[in-house]
Amino acid sequence: MRRINGTALIIAALAATVGALAFPVWSYADRSGTGQANMAAGTVSTRWGPLTAQDRDLIVRVRLAGLWELPAGQQAMERPTSAAVKEAADHLIVGHTDLDKRVRIVAAQLGVELPNQPTEEQQGWLNEMTAASGEEYEYKFANLLRAAHGKIFPAIGAVRNSTRNTLVRQLASDANQTVLDHITVLEKTGKVDFDAIANAAANASTASPTGPPAPVPGQLVPQAPPAEATGDVQTTSEPSPGAPGTVNTKRPDPVDSEGVLG
Repeated sequence: MRRINGTALIIAALAATVGALAFPVWSYADRSGTGQANMAAGTVSTRWGPLTAQDRDLIVRVRLAGLWELPAGQQAMERPTSAAVKEAADHLIVGHTDLDKRVRIVAAQLGVELPNQPTEEQQGWLNEMTAASGEEYEYKFANLLRAAHGKIFPAIGAVRNSTRNTLVRQLASDANQTVLDHITVLEKTGKVDFDAIANAAANASTASPTGPPAPVPGQLVPQAPPAEATGDVQTTSEPSPGAPGTVNTKRPDPVDSEGVLG
């Protein structure tokens, strides 16, 4: 019964996160006029390129993520949790400490005011974890954090794709690495309820399924030929900078031109 109740809470949290992530498109979807006119209405000029409402929203969200996920990581490190949970907690602390430095510098350069407290919803997730213990605690830790990371992942990609501001583009790239790393280590705990995540995503979707037809049991499909370059092509890059199941988050320290870090 406890696991069922926990799953219901996670599904509710996922649904709330989906609603929150719909916010970045407010300035485009619900206003009259052309898409370009709507985008221009919330845009200001900076020396690093135009700064849109969607850009500013990502900056704030990166800051907010650290305000609850870093304390969540610290709490898990201080409790008698498994080695896998402590590894995830370690990544949360290190990742958001680094990302918070970067977002504070970017915000100062672009004149974006940052919050200093997590949202009421985020504080509620922290309170849920604080009130839990043992296996229930590890379940809530892994699933509340995995849900939040999984839903902001595409939002980061959307800003990375569309922004014309070089500082925001770099911040989105940094956030993308950090979020993917955290998703990876949270899943390594073995506590993530993928059924709850899939059900929440399905409940939030209104589109019909797409893709190739479902496979027929026992029926073999044709072998796909390799996708590879032909001829005498010399390459030097690697397909991934780390071993399978790992994410390389090493990057140079940010340049603190505004003296934010003291």
